[in-house]
Amino acid sequence: MKNKYFKTVLWASLSLTAFTSCVKDDDYSAPPIDCTDKFAATNHTLSELAALSKDKPAQTDVIKDDYIVEGYVSSSDASGNIYKLLYVQDKPENPTQAIEIQIDGSNNYLDYPIGAKVRINAKGLIVQETLSSGSKTGNVKLGIYDPAYSVGRINPNRLPNYMSRTCSNGLPATATIVPVVFNSFAEAMKPANVNKLVTVKNVQFKEAELTKNFTDATATSASDRGMEDVTGSSVVIRNSIYASFSNTAISPAYKGSGDITMIMSRFNATYQGYIRDLNDLNFKGNRFTINVETFESYAAGADSFLPKYYNLSVVGSKKWYIQTYNNNKYIQISGLNAGVTKTQFVVPVADFSKTNRVAFKTNAGYYNGDVLKVYWSKNYDPANPTAATLSDITSQFDISKGKVVGGTGSNYEDAFRPSGTGTVPSGTTGAGFVIFEYNANSVSNVGVSTVMQLDDINVF
Repeated sequence: MKNKYFKTVLWASLSLTAFTSCVKDDDYSAPPIDCTDKFAATNHTLSELAALSKDKPAQTDVIKDDYIVEGYVSSSDASGNIYKLLYVQDKPENPTQAIEIQIDGSNNYLDYPIGAKVRINAKGLIVQETLSSGSKTGNVKLGIYDPAYSVGRINPNRLPNYMSRTCSNGLPATATIVPVVFNSFAEAMKPANVNKLVTVKNVQFKEAELTKNFTDATATSASDRGMEDVTGSSVVIRNSIYASFSNTAISPAYKGSGDITMIMSRFNATYQGYIRDLNDLNFKGNRFTINVETFESYAAGADSFLPKYYNLSVVGSKKWYIQTYNNNKYIQISGLNAGVTKTQFVVPVADFSKTNRVAFKTNAGYYNGDVLKVYWSKNYDPANPTAATLSDITSQFDISKGKVVGGTGSNYEDAFRPSGTGTVPSGTTGAGFVIFEYNANSVSNVGVSTVMQLDDINVF
């Protein structure tokens, strides 16, 4: 019996040695990856898919035929912050369309990492886009039909029926996602940018947020944290309680200023951002102070702003004056029936090398022509304004033309329009001025006389 046992053990040992030698000969080579495209070639674009959206899709809106599009994954739920959502845009850089995909599961980054090129067959799905005040918000969502919700979440086990990685040379295709860069939240907060990966420069958490964690201990799903940029515009950053950084304190690591990269989202009329993880916060600079002129300290009807600003009637007698609407003060001017009108609201600048950017908001009413010009000048003299050399930077701004009805500007926009950020040429130094000039020419209700309103002026 002992001899039989010895032979058995010897045979097993020899077999193990042979097997081990075989493995060493193969050098543990990884099995070849054979990536094959699951779906047929695209027959539509992501923009065409988005165009199918409805505010409240019905069962009859379920896509019935193969509807195949391609895109690139720009989000990640690896940290848990972007929860049960996946964002896809049509190009890795300068995208024109992005969508939000509703998925009833997490850890989607394992199959669909950032930069993965994917092909989507929307057959059997619906496309939804919420309306706000009758206008599309840009928040296009793809999911299943569910009568209990505006759009239902896709079962993660069924997700491969609708979405798959695409291939290149036998491997899953990937690309580097380049965020769309903006200088202010106001520039980024537009329907065309919703669902896209964006970077906003020169931002910081609002002062009141510095004593908090990224989410509240009592939160049941998420917490909002306010952020602001140097122009004074702001947005909320929404943080999930499932995020790995949920209980992380904002200060001191993130109390400074810098750039934020985020998915720009929107809930009804409210814009909000989602960071993928804390690496999306690049806050290495010092905190900044925002000096925005809101005109709240001036009396209604006032037209003198000395000693801070000049309000000069260069031609005619009209001046900018304080107007109030909905508990908000701003300056306004109209050239109706006033003949030729040229009036300048002038902001002194101590040093253009330190203060070379301009931001403001506008609203126009009864638009019948462009009336606002924006200049900077190094030799402006309030005692002799016509002798100054004025450098025109008006084209850098998106100035309101009022609410357009039937092709004609009639009433004012529903809210002041953030008109963007303009810059004085780099290398400009020394003291100077920024000039907001109103020009009109109206007699007997004929001619250009657009009412112009200005608010939240920031020369920074």
